[in-house]
Amino acid sequence: MSDVIALAKDLIRRPSVTPLDEGCQTLMAERLAKLGFVIEPMVFEDTTNLWARRGSEGPLFCFAGHTDVVPAGPLDKWHTPPFEPTIKDGVLYGRGAADMKGSLAAMVVAVERFVAEHPDHTGSIAFLITSDEEGPFINGTTRVIDTLEARNEKIRWCIVGEPSSTAVVGDVVKNGRRGSITGDLLVRGVQGHVAYPHLADNPIHKAAPALAELAATVWDEGNAYFPPTSFQIANISAGTGASNVIPGELQVQFNFRFSTELTDMDIRERVEALLDKYGLDYQLSWTLSGQPFLTDTGALLDAAVAAIEAVNGQRPALLTTGGTSDGRFIAPTGAEVIELGPVNATIHKVNECVKADDLDLLADMYQGVLERLLA
Repeated sequence: MSDVIALAKDLIRRPSVTPLDEGCQTLMAERLAKLGFVIEPMVFEDTTNLWARRGSEGPLFCFAGHTDVVPAGPLDKWHTPPFEPTIKDGVLYGRGAADMKGSLAAMVVAVERFVAEHPDHTGSIAFLITSDEEGPFINGTTRVIDTLEARNEKIRWCIVGEPSSTAVVGDVVKNGRRGSITGDLLVRGVQGHVAYPHLADNPIHKAAPALAELAATVWDEGNAYFPPTSFQIANISAGTGASNVIPGELQVQFNFRFSTELTDMDIRERVEALLDKYGLDYQLSWTLSGQPFLTDTGALLDAAVAAIEAVNGQRPALLTTGGTSDGRFIAPTGAEVIELGPVNATIHKVNECVKADDLDLLADMYQGVLERLLA
């Protein structure tokens, strides 16, 4: 069994359902400390974070990731217990195998091998690990970054170990992500009897044309790296449950995934202008989950592409699809940020798994990036 697989299994055995860490970071920190990393735990409220750094000079290269996992779901649907890592036919099963304890293991082993070969490497290497990525993302990476920014500790290059690959490890590098903003809309009407509509004011009827226009609007055309901005209604509710009552309020929750062609302020202003156009009596609150970011050039991207090609002979596609990641908290500091990890076909599913050999290849890719940037 390779060092990567052994460590991945040790991490998977720990049931670190968000925001729990269950000792995963301690396990990683013990190995990093042996390499000369300065270990700095950062605990904020219910979240355990780890900042570990080797070296004091720039440029600073950072591996970022999370030890928390989503709940296992129905245990009777799993072929093997989710927190008992099992290899069957060359595939490693367990919650977090792909998202993202396999990546964490590959990162640690890649750094161990790199430091053994280059004990006096240039620059610095760091790990930014959180237990809050799968949760509300309030006390995790964003607060670590705030701490680093307050002391002017700047990351230049960052690889986030999110499972970016589609069919073969390394076939996709996420070199950016769309922004995400959610609107919680309350439309007020007047409750009444359905037989006396003139004495009531139905907020569903009032809001329907506005919602239809929001859904039909072309917000932008996207660009070379980003698809067009999308609008989706996620939740909608009104009424008392009775068939003879006109509701007094309508609640609608919607989300935008937006490209670099728009800002969150553009979206807010356009939505509110549209709601005003229809004369709605409304209340609207916004939650910005993250701004779009893009690393379209630079030494990190060049090193990653070259390292991947050297390992599997395939040039990766550069994509920004998918949800958000903690890269959205790191990129605004000025860092070059990419995501490189295993195949994502089973993430958040029962029987989450990854090809064991893929994790060894991923460690080779990570080490190859370090060789190209810091050797």
